Amino acid sequence: MQYHYHKHDVIIVGAGGAGLMAALYAGKEVDTAVISKLYPTRSHTGAAQGGVGAALANLEEDHWEWHAYDTIKGADFIGDQDAIEFMCKDAPDVVYELEHMGLPFDRTPDGKISQRRFGGHTNNETKQAVMRACNSADRTGHMILQTLYQQCIKHNVNFYDEYQMLDLIMVDGEARGVVAYEIDTGELHVFHAKAVMLATGGWGPVWNITSNAHTLTGDGPALVLRHGLPLEDMEFFQFHPTGLFKLGILITEAVRGEGGVLINGKGERFMPKYAPTVKELASRDVVSRAIYMEVMAGNGVDGKDYVYLDVTPETVNHYFEVDDSRLPNGEIRKIDDHFVKTKLEDISDFCRTYVGVDPTKEPIPVQPTAHYAMGGIPTDIDTHALANEKGDLVPGLYAAGECGCISVHGGNRLGTNSLLDLVVFGRRGGKVMAQDVKKMEFKPIDAEAAVAKVRAELDAILNNTGTESHADIKQEMKNIMTKDVSVFRVEEGMAEAVQKLRELRERYKHIHIDDKGKRFNTNLLEAWQVGNLLDLALVTAESALARKESRGAHARDDYPERDDENWMKHTMVYLDADGKVTLKYKPVTVTKYQPVKRVY
Repeated sequence: MQYHYHKHDVIIVGAGGAGLMAALYAGKEVDTAVISKLYPTRSHTGAAQGGVGAALANLEEDHWEWHAYDTIKGADFIGDQDAIEFMCKDAPDVVYELEHMGLPFDRTPDGKISQRRFGGHTNNETKQAVMRACNSADRTGHMILQTLYQQCIKHNVNFYDEYQMLDLIMVDGEARGVVAYEIDTGELHVFHAKAVMLATGGWGPVWNITSNAHTLTGDGPALVLRHGLPLEDMEFFQFHPTGLFKLGILITEAVRGEGGVLINGKGERFMPKYAPTVKELASRDVVSRAIYMEVMAGNGVDGKDYVYLDVTPETVNHYFEVDDSRLPNGEIRKIDDHFVKTKLEDISDFCRTYVGVDPTKEPIPVQPTAHYAMGGIPTDIDTHALANEKGDLVPGLYAAGECGCISVHGGNRLGTNSLLDLVVFGRRGGKVMAQDVKKMEFKPIDAEAAVAKVRAELDAILNNTGTESHADIKQEMKNIMTKDVSVFRVEEGMAEAVQKLRELRERYKHIHIDDKGKRFNTNLLEAWQVGNLLDLALVTAESALARKESRGAHARDDYPERDDENWMKHTMVYLDADGKVTLKYKPVTVTKYQPVKRVY
């Protein structure tokens, strides 16, 4: 059986912010390669807009301890506090390092890194929103991606672009490499390694309305499941409150950070009802549920399921005066058309292009959009993958970024903490892998057997004589998850979703594809990816059905209260080859902050 063979100390799958940061640090010391199904600068980190959080205190008083507490509180107290404290304490250093690499942050008049307000980030003493988001206009993720890719090229990291990972090579419970499909040729490649890091991103396309790219198909977590390993906290998936109506394209929280307000169909600003102190800058789960409740009360615009996000200078300046929103020097804040067009340049362009709205003159139609996975591949603080709820490690396997679960986001991620997670733990993982592999020798693999397994899976799709369409199955999955496992959930709906998802997984065994070719067979790859999404949808629904409480992004109408006595724990979910789901649990790491009721 023909295949190509490659050998590197470290293999990183995924070229987003976490993968590139890890590659940069590992690549400085050991032979490192990055496998990506996209050209690296097309990775989804480039879509992140508003900023990266760090308590630099460049514009007003701030402390990393405040950042840590905001993150713990935002996570609804189910985030692991040791990891959160590490991330927030490390944040200023990693931001300054990005600056020294050449990242073009916005600047204050005296040349410091500029900062803006973001949801859930507060002065812990006054409870008011604090300027903590370090930004490059509204394209911060894009700038991080470009900067890190340039640095990786400078440090001679090897890149295999447009290679789709199809399997992990696991031997005796150890990760020893991956098998990948070269999209250009249709040929299989074996990558033999001492350490493998998965940095493959999220799986928002499980839902109908998502901010995620078509390429985010949960490849890493799905393969981990198939090798008998668990995923953690899959019931917690964040719905960002402001996606463009019908499209889901993200309208960054920076719009609200710069003063944008949410208006219902009656022309009323409604967030003061739900978060009297910080209003539009409450955490994302709070704002998403507020929008949902306005819509359910008949207050959507024109009776539809959306509201307005208004950043027109006339409206914003009015509410600056109402809220007495002052700058650090004591002046009342004001914005004008030029401010909106420069500080929110990409957003202004999105609105004009996709919905024909000029945000300097008219409000933006928005609705919650599936945005971010708080759960994923469980890891320790050094990004080592965990084999079980006891904390045993999987030798040779690491994970970072959205596909991993350290768990710094718990039940709900704060804005700006995604980019921070990527660069802090990408850097830490890269350093740890470099040191680990220096002590290791390459262990043997059966490359032919690994290739034969993958070839059999591909042939099963290519040669299937069934009549089912993977595109139809995917759309039905999206409909099911959107209806019953999204912003609000109830037992009856989720139980029905589980049953329907199991039926879809059976139908998936009978899919048929028309393209039998080798080169750029996206039909084949998309069919394979639908299988990943189905597995992740099932374990998400099962995990959510079992958690009988409301916490963070997991909100249940039938169990509306948070239950710390019974559910202050992480879900660990396993999926066997027959589709049986097993749920186990592990404790949350608490260092100093006991759970209290969240007030915004």
